[in-house]
Amino acid sequence: MFLKKIKSTLTFALAISALAATGQEIEKPNISSKTSFAIVVDRKTYDAAKDEIAAYKKLVEKDGLGTYIIYANWESPDKIREILKDLYQNKKSPLEGTVLIGDIPIPMLRDAQFMTSALKINQNIRWDKSSVPSDRFYDDFDLQFDYLKQDTAASRKLLHYYSLKAESPQYLEMDIYSARIKPPVAAGEDKIQKIKDYLKRLVALRGKEYPLDDMIASYGHGYNSNAVNSITGEALALKAQMPQLFKPGGSVKFLNFRNADFMKFNLLSELKRNDIDFAYMTGHGTATLQLLNGYPYVSSPQPSMENVGRYLRSKVRNAKEDGRDVQKTIDGFKTSLGVSDKWFADAFDPKSIEADSIYNINLDVQMDDLKDAGIKSKVVYLNSCLTGSFQLDNYIAGYYPFSNNENIAAIANSVGVLQDLWPTEMMGLLTNGYRIGNWLKHIAYLETHIHGDPTFHYASSKAKELNEAATLNKSASYWKKVLQENDADLQSLALNKLTNILPEKEVSPLLKEYYFNSAFEPTRMQAFQLLRRFENKEYQEVLHAAKGDSYEYIRRRAIYDLTDYGSDDFSKDLIEFYINDPHSERIAYRARWALQFMNPDLAKQHVNELIRNNPAIAGREELANKLDKDLDYYKSKSEELLKALQNPELSEKEKLSEIKSLRLYRHHRVVPAVIDLAKDNKNSENVRTNALEALGWFTLSYQREAIVEGCESIIASDAPAAVKNEALKTKNRIHAASHKI
Repeated sequence: MFLKKIKSTLTFALAISALAATGQEIEKPNISSKTSFAIVVDRKTYDAAKDEIAAYKKLVEKDGLGTYIIYANWESPDKIREILKDLYQNKKSPLEGTVLIGDIPIPMLRDAQFMTSALKINQNIRWDKSSVPSDRFYDDFDLQFDYLKQDTAASRKLLHYYSLKAESPQYLEMDIYSARIKPPVAAGEDKIQKIKDYLKRLVALRGKEYPLDDMIASYGHGYNSNAVNSITGEALALKAQMPQLFKPGGSVKFLNFRNADFMKFNLLSELKRNDIDFAYMTGHGTATLQLLNGYPYVSSPQPSMENVGRYLRSKVRNAKEDGRDVQKTIDGFKTSLGVSDKWFADAFDPKSIEADSIYNINLDVQMDDLKDAGIKSKVVYLNSCLTGSFQLDNYIAGYYPFSNNENIAAIANSVGVLQDLWPTEMMGLLTNGYRIGNWLKHIAYLETHIHGDPTFHYASSKAKELNEAATLNKSASYWKKVLQENDADLQSLALNKLTNILPEKEVSPLLKEYYFNSAFEPTRMQAFQLLRRFENKEYQEVLHAAKGDSYEYIRRRAIYDLTDYGSDDFSKDLIEFYINDPHSERIAYRARWALQFMNPDLAKQHVNELIRNNPAIAGREELANKLDKDLDYYKSKSEELLKALQNPELSEKEKLSEIKSLRLYRHHRVVPAVIDLAKDNKNSENVRTNALEALGWFTLSYQREAIVEGCESIIASDAPAAVKNEALKTKNRIHAASHKI
């Protein structure tokens, strides 16, 4: 054992020496620690901010985390990844995480949209628009990529494009955490000075300790169908995760777009309070905006008329800006809405234009609202699309930490995200001193990133042990002990760790037990989510039961699963959602969506049994007739799709359109026909690869074994290399479903 330890140490030392010889400068940690951290910076930024970076290293090491500083003139992401992987493999003090400072190459990932939460975009459009900016390249070492090219535009020289290999794992399992210190810059601004200023503020801020005892949760317009039960369920879950916030001495405030016509002023006031520790903000977004309010929800005549007026004025102004016929646009609205000319009279009046412009600006959080604004929340989490688009020079999330604010880190997304995420997953660990980087490893999709210091954690006596255990402890007995804690998210973390340690036959009954017996909503959700990996009898039993769970999010996710599974076993469950949960807007929406993918004849039987013949249901005949009509329509559309896929006369363009629609509209009944398309060597390579790619989205389908068999048949055939490659990728994607929702 002693000789083995010496050999490991020597191997690591030689690796560091070899890396230094290739042009990278590496400053080693000044302390010994069980895990380590790496600051990666470009040479120009390092030379200008050497003192500030050294102070940051000292800060992190004071927190017990030995820290490397690595700097060079980086030409591509590959060398950085190689160095980080070597540090991670150091058995003496494995790398826990990294922060990338300054002009660090940005991996733009392609052929991996299924590892995002929602993105389904045509990759034939401009590469910088159809690729995913993602540092999973740097923090998930099992993923394998083919290097494609560097962007040729001078303004996009940091962008490097990669394709996910077919033989790569097709799921995320981050080895380390990562973050960026890349400030947004407008014309004339000095990004290096912004980095220096941030690091100075960071060191000063982290000179104090901050228990997480004051939080806000903000909900914007149009998110999750504006569902009241969705927000109520999340509040109940947060109470289980962070009970101290709901007791005297703690504070949690829930802000909703319905509370004011211009909610951003309330939100900004909260973000600037001295006592605020954490802000969770969910809603829609763009690279430059946090969207909060739409036009007011009103019922009285005057404000309703004002809404209509703003809408019509904006439409005719847009017509003029786009070069369209303004009078024709006006005439169209007069016909469709029955309005008169007076509604358009002041559309181009300067005072009206100014008033409408100010009104619209006040609906949403703008970059100027955040820049140098005195924001006090130490961490902000923006659960919205695009606000963390760090591949751009200017992006709104960066103004939280990288301007004159007291914010340490912002968590945001580089592309669009799914509305039905579980954004509060394990959020309660933050109250126990869990590093935000370690938390990221539980919640990250391809697009999820930390902007700022990932080593930050809130004050807690459990911080040191919990963070070290999260990285190093693989003892089932340890995590079984943690499982006994009366803490929702410590239990969730323990279940997560035990699922990775114990065999299925041992952990599956444990997960089932915690689902059926835990009073903590998030712990039940965690057990449900982990059971999904196995798709065994325990999972099926829990999935059937989930439709009646008191936690709205579990019910919502159950619809996703039964939709993706698609078998007759869950047809009755879906119809029961119409009976039991019509008042939960988001669930009602997902149930309507799911109906099109179920066996229509069997679903009709359940409609008769559960609705039409059930005297307890008010308006049962009307509802049953509506569902029957919907099922007839969906059946005809599904049959038309099947005929199109099997029609040899259909043009390739039309066939590709039908195939690509299956990425979102996953009709299980047509899977055998799509497999036949992929296997048929009379079809073009383009049709066959697209058919296989579409099949890769059926990760939970009852048809999945048929998909795998079809892929294996193609891999063993004399199909072209590109078709075989896509078959391998699809096979691996289907198998990967057991790792990540």
